[in-house]
Amino acid sequence: MFDPTDLYELADDAPELTDPVLLYHFDGFVDAGGAGRLALGHLLAELEHRVVATFDVDRLLDYRSRRPIMTFDTDKWVECESPELAVYATADATGTPFLVLSGPEPDREWELFAKAVGSLVERLGINRMVTLHGIPMAVPHTRPLGITMHATRPELISPQTSGFGRVQVPGSAAALLEYRLGAQGHDAVGYAVHVPHYLSQAEYPHAAVAALEAVTRGTGLVFPMDALRDAAERTTVEIEEQIQASSELTSAITGLEQQYDAFATGTDRESLLAEPASMPTGDELAAQFERFLAERDDEQ
Repeated sequence: MFDPTDLYELADDAPELTDPVLLYHFDGFVDAGGAGRLALGHLLAELEHRVVATFDVDRLLDYRSRRPIMTFDTDKWVECESPELAVYATADATGTPFLVLSGPEPDREWELFAKAVGSLVERLGINRMVTLHGIPMAVPHTRPLGITMHATRPELISPQTSGFGRVQVPGSAAALLEYRLGAQGHDAVGYAVHVPHYLSQAEYPHAAVAALEAVTRGTGLVFPMDALRDAAERTTVEIEEQIQASSELTSAITGLEQQYDAFATGTDRESLLAEPASMPTGDELAAQFERFLAERDDEQ
């Protein structure tokens, strides 16, 4: 029997916290618009933080499927960007401490990893775990972004009308943590932001803004948001410029808006996918947005 605590190393100066929240996201699973990655990346860029625990990525990752970038200079290797999966301690804009767990999603030993995180939850006195990511939906960027919430206890989230029934989907390490630790009595919450399907492969800061605002509503944590909101506004301007230059895109977005508005007003629809014939497909919109995304990459 393997000891789950062997999967991580706890810092000698790990802080003594009182019922902190742990925000977590792993790169590698579905994250439309980069919602979770951008959100936690923004927090770590804006807030002072320090490493509390590091996981043994040599055991958890398959380097051949996600090869680290190495730099060769003239006649020798000079750098290797080693992946890191770690827990960070930081504090929000009001000084309230919280934790962040981020890095690549483990490729192996998921069950042992879940037990290791459970061990950290108990050792650090974590009160609630919160994960966030984006999912592609048939919604227009001109309407407020929806969020599907899930939790280990219904009292942890506000009432909602969900477009999902009982479905089977490919699993993720983040979902397994919520499932396994919830079964052990730990509180865990997830926020899945509905990202326009034609923007799911791009960085969409609006999705990260929506995710962090949901975390604030659910936990009371307050985050510095100006830089992220500025990035979201710049993205909106770029998108609108592309749409205005194409009558096809304008027509497609109008169709999505009509469908969204009908759904929002409850016009005999159970989901945003109820009438696919009236909605442009993701492939159709994505093809029209290829030039837009390519131009954005060239400018960065």
